[in-house]
Amino acid sequence: MKKAIIYILISFSSVALTAQEKNPMINFEKETIDYGDISKGSEGTRTFIFENTGTAPLLIKGVRSSCGCTIPKKPEDPIAPGEKGEIIVRYDTNRVGVFRKTITVNTNVPTNAMIALKIKGNVLSQ
Repeated sequence: MKKAIIYILISFSSVALTAQEKNPMINFEKETIDYGDISKGSEGTRTFIFENTGTAPLLIKGVRSSCGCTIPKKPEDPIAPGEKGEIIVRYDTNRVGVFRKTITVNTNVPTNAMIALKIKGNVLSQ
């Protein structure tokens, strides 16, 4: 009887470990990008770099911004374990003044499906 219980516990442990091992994980180098003071009409493109630190392909299902002045672009293909990817964000620098915007990233990571990235800065009128 003891052997049967031990066998069952080991079997369940193996299943649990296998399930944990096959998850994607996402790790961003930065979750906030500060443009600082920039000139009106200057380059507004910035890049969030991330890595899949898990053991299954990472899918970026969608990205959306908090307003139409920020346009995010996501990778279309899955990111393999150990590989890096980019989310490119373009802010309209013809809008003068301080800005703080959020880009929401939807992933297939079970423990972190929604991630909020932020951009901030100040567009000077010149």
